[in-house]
Amino acid sequence: MRVLFTTSPGLGHMFPVVSLAWALRAAGHEILLATAGRADGHIRAVVHAGLPVVEALSTERAGNAFAFGISAWLKQEGRSVAGRPDWSRHVGKELARNGGSLATVAPMYAPLSMAMSTEVVAVAEQWRPELIVHTPLEGAGQLAAAKLGVPAVEQPFGFTRNDGIAPVLRTAMDRAYRAHGVAGLPERRIALSITPPSMAGGVTPGWPMRYVPFNGGGLLADWLRTPPDRPRVALTLGSEVVQWHGELGPLAWVAQVAANVDAEFVLAVGDDVDPAQLGELPENVRPAGYVPLNQLLSTCSAVVHHGGSGSTMAALDAGIPQLILPQSADQFINADAVTGRGCGLTVEGAVDADLMVRLLTDPEPAEAAAQVRAELHDMPTPAEVVPRLIEWARGTS
Repeated sequence: MRVLFTTSPGLGHMFPVVSLAWALRAAGHEILLATAGRADGHIRAVVHAGLPVVEALSTERAGNAFAFGISAWLKQEGRSVAGRPDWSRHVGKELARNGGSLATVAPMYAPLSMAMSTEVVAVAEQWRPELIVHTPLEGAGQLAAAKLGVPAVEQPFGFTRNDGIAPVLRTAMDRAYRAHGVAGLPERRIALSITPPSMAGGVTPGWPMRYVPFNGGGLLADWLRTPPDRPRVALTLGSEVVQWHGELGPLAWVAQVAANVDAEFVLAVGDDVDPAQLGELPENVRPAGYVPLNQLLSTCSAVVHHGGSGSTMAALDAGIPQLILPQSADQFINADAVTGRGCGLTVEGAVDADLMVRLLTDPEPAEAAAQVRAELHDMPTPAEVVPRLIEWARGTS
């Protein structure tokens, strides 16, 4: 069977589909990914994951379309934060207060999906997939599935509520639907769910599938293969906080706090940002540049991060406590899910040594994190989900 994947731009949307794509290909199916990057290197990153990729939109055009979507959405919604540099933080907090439904911000992604739709539909018509898998805010894949009359699968990436997104995107993309002679959404649609059972809450239900982290490949240094002689704490801000802001502001406390905590801190914030902006780092802070997060977390006792879905899910998969410093987007939703389950802490103010010691020594978050890891690992793996997906797509189940 031929399976076309379509994702919104950004590694946080692109990386979560890699494990399912691998599983499909390992089972003998053909896969193809149509996507766009929000920054240089994004397309290359999924190509390096071994996936055949079609660039549906240039990075420049994707950036312009997303910027237009943000501006139009803020103006239409009458948001008082329009024009403010911290608008994304305010919108993220509002999302969390409103139950975490991404349908609220779906129109923000509509211009991006519209811009991708011409190439995505063209690729689909040429390649003729029998199944299309798309991320929640990517509307071009659903349009292509509807036009070809093939089933569509939504693959989530975190703890947001995704019910209601599809019809909202359909309405916002009406011009594209009319241009392609398509009336409505695909007739056959399902959603997957990567949420551990005890953290389901208001998350949209779907076919359960274990989240298997993919954070890119990398050459593992000796220190990463050797168990540390004291607790190790990972410090990361994901793939976009540093990219868009160019600074390590949420980790400004590290130089002063780390020296007062008996642990090794690994500063894994990529290769494009100078850690010197944090000041003179104590000897127990290791600037590591880029390190595959899932490999790093397997050696850690805890992690401090921004609350991005990839970082949150990777920490849950590793079964370690997490301290979340949410900045924007869905990060407040993920933080609420983690703290609500008791497997981590959230802070929007200063981080001090007492908080770090609590993260490392309080047994309750560690126990809860271990329980969630066990739940995740009991869920059907992508390899186990593939036969069910194929049977459903063929109409034999």
